[in-house]
Amino acid sequence: MADKNLNRITADPAIFGGKPIVRGMRFSVELILSLLAKGETVESILDDYPELEVADIRACLAYAHAVVANDQIEAVKVS
Repeated sequence: MADKNLNRITADPAIFGGKPIVRGMRFSVELILSLLAKGETVESILDDYPELEVADIRACLAYAHAVVANDQIEAVKVS
């Protein structure tokens, strides 16, 4: 069963060439994961990007896990 957090991840060909993004906004999953990988804390990301929510960051991590685990990601809405 797909992680319910994946519902927060969308893909729109008009935004970043269809890369996975958070809730249709111009925040790519790739950006959030890159910030986390560089050691940024969830709190600092939320301070820098107040439009984001903790659940959005969890959704990015759930998406990354699904990709690495070869899980199905049908929950990602494509516009």
